[in-house]
Amino acid sequence: MKYNKFIYSVIASVALSACSDDFLENKPQGSLSDGVMNSTEAIDLLVNSAYASLSGFTNEQGDPWVRPTTNWSFGEVRADNAYKGGGGEGDLWDIHAMETFQVQSNNGNLDGKWFNLYSQISRCNAALRVLNAADPDEVKVRDIRIAEMKVLRSHFYFELVRLFNKIPYMDENLPTSEYVNVTNDEFTRDQHLSRIAAELLEAAEVLPERQSEIGRVNRNIALAYAAKVKLYQAYEQDPTTNSVVNVNKNLMKEVVELIDRVSGYDLLPDFQGLDLVANENGAESIFAVQYSMNDGSGDAGRVNWSNLLNSPGGNSPYHGDGFFLPSQDLINAYQTDENGLPVFDYQNRPDYATVTFIDDEHQTLSNTEPTVDPRLDFIVGRPTITYKTYRERPCQSWVRDRGVYGHNCAKRFWVSPESPDMYPGWPWGASQLNWQIIRYADLLLYKAEALIEIGGEGLDEARKLINRVRERAMTSPYVKDFNDPSKDAANYKIGLYPSSVWNQDYARKALRTEMRLEKALEGERYFDLVRWGIAKEVMTAYFNAERDTRIYYQNASFETGEEYFPIPVAQYNFSGGKYTQNSGYPAF
Repeated sequence: MKYNKFIYSVIASVALSACSDDFLENKPQGSLSDGVMNSTEAIDLLVNSAYASLSGFTNEQGDPWVRPTTNWSFGEVRADNAYKGGGGEGDLWDIHAMETFQVQSNNGNLDGKWFNLYSQISRCNAALRVLNAADPDEVKVRDIRIAEMKVLRSHFYFELVRLFNKIPYMDENLPTSEYVNVTNDEFTRDQHLSRIAAELLEAAEVLPERQSEIGRVNRNIALAYAAKVKLYQAYEQDPTTNSVVNVNKNLMKEVVELIDRVSGYDLLPDFQGLDLVANENGAESIFAVQYSMNDGSGDAGRVNWSNLLNSPGGNSPYHGDGFFLPSQDLINAYQTDENGLPVFDYQNRPDYATVTFIDDEHQTLSNTEPTVDPRLDFIVGRPTITYKTYRERPCQSWVRDRGVYGHNCAKRFWVSPESPDMYPGWPWGASQLNWQIIRYADLLLYKAEALIEIGGEGLDEARKLINRVRERAMTSPYVKDFNDPSKDAANYKIGLYPSSVWNQDYARKALRTEMRLEKALEGERYFDLVRWGIAKEVMTAYFNAERDTRIYYQNASFETGEEYFPIPVAQYNFSGGKYTQNSGYPAF
């Protein structure tokens, strides 16, 4: 079990408790005095505390399910991939506001996310202060631990930049008493991203290629994350409208070079293996949040509380709260043409596999003749279709409020209901399945994206990289019909892109579509749209396509300047009026 290899310790101000493991052998109780906190004896505690905060669960603030580290609400419900779900529009209204673009600066979920990310940064800074003062002769891994903390801090700052754009920057050298004096407009988006990438590359020079303890940051993680940050930075934005005004090809070349330096990873042979505990630290996992179960920490253990609300509800065997449901538009996007290639204008087609309600337990599907990418049923739970390896009954009536949100639920990130890896009881559907922050498929697509934007001879290499991702989907075992396992559950067809159609414009469409189909529901979609500068275009088309069936979209619209979330009013108050609001929102 992985909880025997990775330690989580939790810090609340100066109160620390820890669970003994390979990372840490002592078990401190109570609180630590200032003298101990500023000694090398506290290093392991402080470092482990920073790692623990990756899970999104910090004692500084509870409720990680409404400020999820998985970004299900910020990155997917905010985009065209998912509905909020749950018990109707008023159930967690702050997330409904994100979905319908009614977000204001008093949205509690935004303030919680901001507060939590800075709490996580504070943990990194606390560890760095002690590490910087430590004697290298006494702390043999001092430089490596410093590099680890800088990578974690970079991750948290990157999240802040792509969520809020205008953010204050505080490192370990700034006294905490001075935090209130820091403004949020001292640095531009480009300057923030440039600093984050530089710190990641600095850490990469120190970190080992592999660490002996699962979960520790290594050189490959730092390089892969630097590539991701530079990919974002390459899309230069107008500071007023947030529109993309230039794509920096030199930065794109750096993305390619950095990804080429990452070694030792591969795609899992079966896409569905991404949701198996046995594979979570396998060949495809580059950087992941380590979760554990039955580890003595209460409830199910250190499970993914960010997904607490999201296990299928209704009549499902998970008995969950049923938030975070795939959109019909996402389902439609998996349709393919006669060659098994994506249908870019799928919104001009009728909805695929529409559901007819028979009774509370049964539904039927219509318009199932079109061919579809098999990843549809790897990712989405659909009525009448086999759900993972569960054979008691197919996925039917697994949504709580079907009148508002339809009938489809998520398959990704859950182990099968009958799996011994699923925790029995509360929290519903919990397991020790890791959350992948960066996986190898991401790097293949990031590199393809960079090559496409560079253009020229690299275009064909980009095609091969995208095809490699598609080929994995093509060769993964398809979902079988529930009543007749000798048949496929749908008319699956996926093909590879031929060189004959491949030019830069077509390649760009292919890449952006592939990013959506491969990584659906992974918390990245909205950030991709903003990076590419197409959020308004895509979201306008989405609302137009969906508002006939999703009535609550009737007045939803995306306005230029809303690419980033508003600065929370609670944080403005904390700053004593020093913070400025993002464009697109009323000034403070």
